[in-house]
Amino acid sequence: MSKILFVMTGSDRLTLADGTPHPTGYWAEEFLAPYRALTGAGHEVVVATPGGVVPPVDRASLDPEPVEAELASIAALKDPARLEDVRLADYAAVYYPGGHGPMEDLAVSRPSAELIRATLAAGKPLAVVCHGVAALLATADENGAWPFAGYRLTAFSNVEERAAGLADKLPWLLEDRLAALGADFSAGEAWASHVVVDRTLFSGQNPGSSAELAEKVVAALR
Repeated sequence: MSKILFVMTGSDRLTLADGTPHPTGYWAEEFLAPYRALTGAGHEVVVATPGGVVPPVDRASLDPEPVEAELASIAALKDPARLEDVRLADYAAVYYPGGHGPMEDLAVSRPSAELIRATLAAGKPLAVVCHGVAALLATADENGAWPFAGYRLTAFSNVEERAAGLADKLPWLLEDRLAALGADFSAGEAWASHVVVDRTLFSGQNPGSSAELAEKVVAALR
């Protein structure tokens, strides 16, 4: 079957508006649900991070306890590729899990932005979920032109950010940034699965959207 690239954060912290670090990383469910679905369908998952660092998991997402053991058993997480060295031609689709980590590094990553633009141009499925959608921000140019302007998409909503207790501490809110760039933002019910597909962009709102998002990507790859 095909190789699927998971682009993941290399940051274990998010700098808050007051300059203090907030511990974070990737969200376990947002990695595991698509990993299980894609490997279960016969695909190979390759993980890439900025600089090839081992992606840090957000400790708050390690519940129940068996999740941590499952993550520790996955070889792709232990030896990630360098995002800077990735060749899109090797992959059938690209997926960005969330967690607040992507707001720190992938939201401003030039190699990630180049990969996203190339994926869009190639017409390959590009899937993003929760705060992983922040990676799309880096594709805006210096004049504010953005390849996803007019796209219908979703991400972790302002309502959910406030409910989680971080909204007033963050330097910016993802929903606001996406809307300001021209996204047709679609917010579903807080914490419920909500997936939006527009052309080759597959987006999920929150951790609970990960499984449904993965199902749609698997179907698109058939």
